[in-house]
Amino acid sequence: MVNIRWTTESEIWLKDIHEYISKDDKEKADSVINGIYNKAQLLLEFPKIGQRYKLTNEGDVRILLYGHYRIVYILKNKNDIDILGVFHGSLDLDRYLHLS
Repeated sequence: MVNIRWTTESEIWLKDIHEYISKDDKEKADSVINGIYNKAQLLLEFPKIGQRYKLTNEGDVRILLYGHYRIVYILKNKNDIDILGVFHGSLDLDRYLHLS
């Protein structure tokens, strides 16, 4: 069975996304966050569904798209996935991800 763990950083990103969208539309903010979460649940059955971003010593870093957002996760082994963050598509991932 695959285990998905949302890192503290990913939870902060989700909170920030929600707060930003909520300034205009709280229902839309709730919908976006729920959509991101539901999209990530696909990883339970299809852990390699995302596009490979980088191979590191810790594992295979991949990107799963949801609308304008990129869900960045690391596939540590066939059963363990850490969600590293959720980033707007316009952001430079290398600036925010410090991978070795």
